[in-house]
Amino acid sequence: MSTNEVMARLGAAVSALGDIDISAWSEDTLTDQLGELSAALVALDSVLSRVAGEVRARGLRIEEPVSA
Repeated sequence: MSTNEVMARLGAAVSALGDIDISAWSEDTLTDQLGELSAALVALDSVLSRVAGEVRARGLRIEEPVSA
């Protein structure tokens, strides 16, 4: 997969995650989905930590973009 494809997929994933509004979920829905949501969040945290570690291992910093 090319770098451009990877970055496009990463952008799509960020967009999809941004569309999640847990506050709109009923308590029953949240309770029903909690196990799957928890597993996804743990997996996401693991992958983000790995990628960030690889960037840092190359001597680079991860910085928050400055708002315009």
